[in-house]
Amino acid sequence: MSNEANALAKIRDQIDSIDQQIQDLLNARARCAQQVAEVKQQADPGTEAVFYRPEREAQVLRRVMERNTGPLSNEEVGRLFREIMSACLALEKPMHIAFLGPAGTFTQAAALKHFGHSVISVPMATIDEVFREVEAGAAHYGVVPVENSTEGMINHTLDMFNVSPLKICGEVKLRIHQHLLTSAETDISKIEKIYSHQQSLAQCRQWLDSHWRKVERVAVSSNAEAARRVKAEPNSAAIAGDMAAELYGLVKIARNIEDRPDNTTRFLIVSRDDVPASGDDKTTILVSMRNRPGALYHLLEPFHRHGISLTRIETRPSNSGTWSYAFFIDFEGHILSEKVQAVIDEVAKEAAEIKHLGSYPVGVL
Repeated sequence: MSNEANALAKIRDQIDSIDQQIQDLLNARARCAQQVAEVKQQADPGTEAVFYRPEREAQVLRRVMERNTGPLSNEEVGRLFREIMSACLALEKPMHIAFLGPAGTFTQAAALKHFGHSVISVPMATIDEVFREVEAGAAHYGVVPVENSTEGMINHTLDMFNVSPLKICGEVKLRIHQHLLTSAETDISKIEKIYSHQQSLAQCRQWLDSHWRKVERVAVSSNAEAARRVKAEPNSAAIAGDMAAELYGLVKIARNIEDRPDNTTRFLIVSRDDVPASGDDKTTILVSMRNRPGALYHLLEPFHRHGISLTRIETRPSNSGTWSYAFFIDFEGHILSEKVQAVIDEVAKEAAEIKHLGSYPVGVL
């Protein structure tokens, strides 16, 4: 054998040995996960044990990324461990995750990024249905879009928190890459319509104006629905992502056509339960202020005085009357911390109503 062949043979033997160790350790970890489940079930045999702990998962992923020394990136190592934890949890009972469907949407991609691929993802037709599915206990968690870096807030999601008892238990951010898709049989020169969700059409407006100005743009309920139509309809194209392209077997005739390369959508994870502190948390509240001069100042001043950083503030019409408004506020910290409690107490004195929508780990991946 040549020197090169000898060197490669030694490296491959080493890889085989490492693979065996990885496999043994993965199964050892899975057995530990099973033991955790057994302890929980024995401690409270009359109720369904809760195996998924959002704060615990965030802590584990943070430590994984902190101790990473490469050459794999922190995010890549984090994704691998996300899938390991997902598979271990599914040994007992796979979680049902409701998401804004149909299958192939960016919301499903966000759900799988956050929970891993060992969950059962259940598509819902509307944001309302996602909330109802979780409220009824038919799904353990729900995933809904809340804001896009290009097009702003998803008002329907915000308005659902006015009427729903669900809590926010997590967040996930997803880079949105849009592609122009057609079926393999489509003659590109004869495309007459481009289907997509209205948000995606807006995110690709400049590109469409430059390349397909004269082609009709048709807004549909989701990007996945656009891909489904194009699969069966000749002389049409869809704007959608990788999952929809793969699901419906479409061809990408143009990639990454979004107008802004940093185009990102933030999704919220909703559940029926509160989440303990993880050490790096965010809180969301809904506040209705009394209609008087200086109301906004009295709302925001305590945050400044106590040194709590606001990450988002949005205004929506309030249910309490015409020309009344409610403020959705995201800020750093957990509701159980003394500093946050002090701010909440001060705001409550000035507010007509205040509702805690959830404290949850800052998105890790």
